[in-house]
Amino acid sequence: MSSISPNSTDFKSHFPRGGRVEWIGLRPGRGVATQLVQSVVATTEEGLIGDRFAGKRGSPRQVTLIQHEHLPAIASMMGVAEVDPALTRRNLVISGINLTALKGAEFAIGDAVLLATGACAPCSQMERNLGPGGFNAMRGHGGITATVVRGGSITRGDEVRLLRLAGGVATREEE
Repeated sequence: MSSISPNSTDFKSHFPRGGRVEWIGLRPGRGVATQLVQSVVATTEEGLIGDRFAGKRGSPRQVTLIQHEHLPAIASMMGVAEVDPALTRRNLVISGINLTALKGAEFAIGDAVLLATGACAPCSQMERNLGPGGFNAMRGHGGITATVVRGGSITRGDEVRLLRLAGGVATREEE
């Protein structure tokens, strides 16, 4: 049995299980419907190829992620049976791992490595996409933004793995 000191940050690297890519969507342009795809290529220069944020090197919003487990919460607040992930205008829907816990961390999805750059707050588009109250239903459930650290392919079903904690501390896997 391992013991973790109260002053240790080691507990931040422990997750009950790995995450998984459930859904991938690209937003080809402003106001254009999100397109569902099975895989996408991420590059440090372009972000996600085919997405409207492609070509914005170093943008903290090259990739947007939302937690699969939050979609039923949003639906419940909206009084609907379910929320189509495309309506949230996020690129990746991830299950099984708390995305907020990845704040400032590097993580791998498929062959790509991403750096979590912040919260992905909802915008006024949520009122149009989800209906009246959609903006407030998404608050606290909007997911995170990330930038591409190492390019690679991301495919539906890929595992999400923590690589480095915020501050550059390697997980045991990377040591």
